[in-house]
Amino acid sequence: MTTMSYALTDTAVMFRRGLLHMRRYPVLTFMTVFLPVVFLLLFVYVFGGTLGDGLGGAASGSFAGGREAYANYVVPGILLMTVAGTAQGTAITVAMDMTEGIVDRFRTMAIFRPSVLSGHVLGSMVQSLLSLVVVAVLAVATGFRPNATPVEWLAAAGVLMMITFAVVWLSVALGLVTKSVESASNLPMPLLLLPFLGSGFVPTDSMPAALRWFAEYQPFTPVIETLRGLLLGTGIGHSAWLATGWSVAVTAVCFQWAKWLYNRER
Repeated sequence: MTTMSYALTDTAVMFRRGLLHMRRYPVLTFMTVFLPVVFLLLFVYVFGGTLGDGLGGAASGSFAGGREAYANYVVPGILLMTVAGTAQGTAITVAMDMTEGIVDRFRTMAIFRPSVLSGHVLGSMVQSLLSLVVVAVLAVATGFRPNATPVEWLAAAGVLMMITFAVVWLSVALGLVTKSVESASNLPMPLLLLPFLGSGFVPTDSMPAALRWFAEYQPFTPVIETLRGLLLGTGIGHSAWLATGWSVAVTAVCFQWAKWLYNRER
């Protein structure tokens, strides 16, 4: 058997382990869906009427006007919140492996060492995909009305998978850098704030200058604007390139960081 065959076989085993872990701890998947759905219902049905009326202006394109328009505006931000929620579960499961001794056991076995991390990444990607489908279906039930073609839907799915891959590698590194499961559960929490500190819930031109600068250049904003453009037909501009650049950069940096953390002596 070649090195590549060993790598694929061991990664498949670790991927199956990740899926079994997800089935035995369904609360992690539930929490990934629960929080975005609560915010979706809160912002559409409680604040949506007022916020929708306040979206007017060129910055919000065709979104001005009431709760129905706000449901269209806010869903891309809710989808990014779902992606960020995946990070917490991933960091927790990685930290559990590192603190409970199972990784030390794996290191004594003749397995492809990176397969432990690859299994976590693939399992988290599946968990995130399932959560995004559930949130998208509920978003449609609350009034989200995309007008995308099948090609645009596929492109939007690709953008979401791209940023999810980056966030998952970041969460793997965060799970490795902590010394306890409790710390691992807290470190990814700031990611949940990024949709709020961007264009996820209100247009960035309504923010003070310093906050607007951060909101326009942080990684989630170009992803949100690209999703709006693909699903709802608003202008995309340079957002797609920025979203791709941020996703590739975060993935590359966090992959190297996670690999170094995994291989260091603890």
